[in-house]
Amino acid sequence: TGSNILSALQDLFWLLKSKVEKQLQIISVLQWVLTFLIMGIACTLILMYILCTDCWAIAALYLAWLVFDWNTPKKGGRRSQWVRNWAIWRYFRDYFPIRLVKTHNLLTTRNYIFGYHPHGIMGLGAFCNFSTEATGVSQKFPGIRPYLATLAGNFRMPILRDYLMSGGICPVNRDSIDYILSKNGNGNAIIIVVGGAAESLNCTPGKNSVTLKNRKGFVKLALRHGADLVPVYSFGENEVYKQVIFEEGSWGRWVQKKFQKHIGFAPCIFHGRGLFSSTTWGLLPYSKPITTVVGEPITIPKIDNPSQKDVDFYHSIYVDSLIKLFDKYKSKFGLPETEVLEVN
Repeated sequence: TGSNILSALQDLFWLLKSKVEKQLQIISVLQWVLTFLIMGIACTLILMYILCTDCWAIAALYLAWLVFDWNTPKKGGRRSQWVRNWAIWRYFRDYFPIRLVKTHNLLTTRNYIFGYHPHGIMGLGAFCNFSTEATGVSQKFPGIRPYLATLAGNFRMPILRDYLMSGGICPVNRDSIDYILSKNGNGNAIIIVVGGAAESLNCTPGKNSVTLKNRKGFVKLALRHGADLVPVYSFGENEVYKQVIFEEGSWGRWVQKKFQKHIGFAPCIFHGRGLFSSTTWGLLPYSKPITTVVGEPITIPKIDNPSQKDVDFYHSIYVDSLIKLFDKYKSKFGLPETEVLEVN
């Protein structure tokens, strides 16, 4: 009958739409993974190649502008709301999916340092939640400007630096953080993945551990600027990739630590799923849910020259707040009540 045919066509339409959306989600994640892994090197090589062709003037003009613009990343960057609102980021969000959970309001009269945990392999939750508008960070925290801090070396790469800045990403160095917290008004929130490369070496599915005991520089920065500290935990960040973990003292761990010390990142041997099948190995992360919970801000006084005692005191408060945040929400996001956050 006509109604049966119409019903069948509607079912076919929704099936096709679902498949198209899934492919768009895969493409959106793939482009970001390739950006993370090779865009900086690829753009550098392409620029060098163009210099050797008849189009050398284009590359020369860009390099001249690059010299002129060199310090922009240290001065808050050059964010683009257009880029942050690209539809591709919504497909990126839905692939996992990624969610942002607000627990407390943030005052626009204050500045903040968010401590993001754990690092995972690529910090997927940190990027999606704070460098795009896919999860509605500007609606959840109106008047707050998030700046995700990452390796300063990324901003020495042509084209990549501009792409990162358009999302509100800044170098994780003192000059950049000092500028944002002291010369950019109020309502700024710098997101620092505190565990860094060292933490990424230990991330594996089923493990909830953070590298934090001896990471106190972000607390000292908060005290110097009177910026409130906000613990952030991302449930599921460690679930999206599987990694070969080298034991302490092994040759593999020695190589990783050397890279970390001299270059700033640690090479990890990891894998996700394949491009065409979830049962094969590849670079795509597994589609596991990531839920990022932003905790209660810790009020920090402004101390121009904080003593080690001051730093240790507020660091201990921060660690306790992070553990309480983890314990409060762990069962809600799939972990057993017996699960304990390991602080290294």
